[in-house]
Amino acid sequence: MRNAAKTLGIIGGIIGMIVGFFSFGYITLTENHREVAEFFGAVTNPEFIKIASFLGPILAIAGGAMAVHRALVGGILMLVSAGMMYAAFGFGFATMFPIGMVGLAGVLALAAGKPDEEKAHF
Repeated sequence: MRNAAKTLGIIGGIIGMIVGFFSFGYITLTENHREVAEFFGAVTNPEFIKIASFLGPILAIAGGAMAVHRALVGGILMLVSAGMMYAAFGFGFATMFPIGMVGLAGVLALAAGKPDEEKAHF
C-alpha cells in the first residue's frame, strides 16, 4: 500500500504541476492584459489559486516521497494537497486525475496497516 501511495502521490503531483502552470499563467495574463479577463472571464480569488498552484503539487510530491517511511505524515500531506487543489481549481476535466490520484494516495498511506517506526517522531 505504501508503494502505491508513493507512486500515485508523485504522479498526481506532477500532473498537478501542469495544471498549476496553466492556472498561474492565466492569472498572470489576466492581470497584465485586462482585455483578456474581459473576454474570457476574470478569476475570483487569484492569490489563493497562485498559492495552491505552487503548494498543492509540492505537498503531493513530498507526501508521496514520504509515504514509504512516514505514512501518517505523507498521507496527511497528500490529503491536504488534494483538498487544496479541489478548493482552488474545482473538479473538472483537467483536475480529476491529479485530485483523484493524490486523494487515493493519501487514503492508502493512512490505511497502511504496519505502523511507522516505533521510535519517537521528534
